[in-house]
Amino acid sequence: MFQLINRIPAGEFEFLFICGMGPESISGFKCIHVSSWSVPGNKNYRFATPMFRKGKLDRQIEAFAPDIMHISTPSLLGNYALKTAKRLGVPVVSIYHTHFISYVDYYTKNFPFLIDITKDKVKNTLRSFYNRCDTVYVPSATMIHELISFGIRPEAMKLWQRGIDKHLFSPQKRDPELIQSITGNSDPCILFVSRLVWEKNLQLILDLYGLAEKKKVKYNFILVGDGVAREAITKQMPKAFFLGHVGHEKLAHLYASADVFLFPSVTETFGNVVLEAMASGLPCVIANSGGSKDFIDDGVNGYTCNPYDTQGFLDRISEIIEQPALAGRFSEKGLEISKKYEWERLVAEYFEDLKTLSHPMAVV
Repeated sequence: MFQLINRIPAGEFEFLFICGMGPESISGFKCIHVSSWSVPGNKNYRFATPMFRKGKLDRQIEAFAPDIMHISTPSLLGNYALKTAKRLGVPVVSIYHTHFISYVDYYTKNFPFLIDITKDKVKNTLRSFYNRCDTVYVPSATMIHELISFGIRPEAMKLWQRGIDKHLFSPQKRDPELIQSITGNSDPCILFVSRLVWEKNLQLILDLYGLAEKKKVKYNFILVGDGVAREAITKQMPKAFFLGHVGHEKLAHLYASADVFLFPSVTETFGNVVLEAMASGLPCVIANSGGSKDFIDDGVNGYTCNPYDTQGFLDRISEIIEQPALAGRFSEKGLEISKKYEWERLVAEYFEDLKTLSHPMAVV
């Protein structure tokens, strides 16, 4: 979202932001806050509740008189915005950020009888919401096909991927001394970058670590990110290196300096971290599911594995580490592919679409 916000064409658009949490203004435009509440069991997630100030919010939006509504997600606030847009007769655009249905298996695993019921409910919710949008930007072809299978109108969806900062993420950031300062050894390093939440298929990483230990394979597991699962997996991976949140510059050095990027998540709509790793020249071994698999042509610029095949992941990682020529080929091909993803082109396309949808432009 901020890749768009930070590139709003000067003097061409007026924005009004409405959210649960945020600053008083964003890029010089007013930001209205509504009440938000923590999600039970996960303090890092909050949901906005517009119903407590609906009347005032209605008046503020009507006074702004938007020509387009951009709705981030089908939340309570998102559904309020959709109903408001339909009442005011203005077009709606949205970006498909989160593949909610892929979370169901993780959050209902202790209640298997709820899985199919919950998935049907999620599909109905997504279908009801996105079929009322004029344009839905979807970041991968895999996600478009899956959303079509849910009954979402194909003509409403547009493939709109993500960009990469090629100045930030580059093989030139390689820094072996940084890695050795973390690990204290020269063993091969497997890097994982993500929020540490169970829906990222962290169980595979735990199983992979255990298998490597059992086979006495000397690999350093380096995990970047934080989340509710960190404490649990730290206890089960005592020899791994948990770095928590790191700045973008240090992250770029980590990507360029590791030996293999591991990403078993099946819940991605796009998988920015895989693209960042590729742009850094880091060979990837990822799950053959979710939006991120679209980046990898198996055996050509990396490997894709069954997301629950621990031995398969270890075999593929070992092949890359033990065959420098293979690693070099994957690195070269990954770099070539990553160069196609440019924010400037994507942002220009988005704002041109807004101009086409409505004149004059005022966006909430």
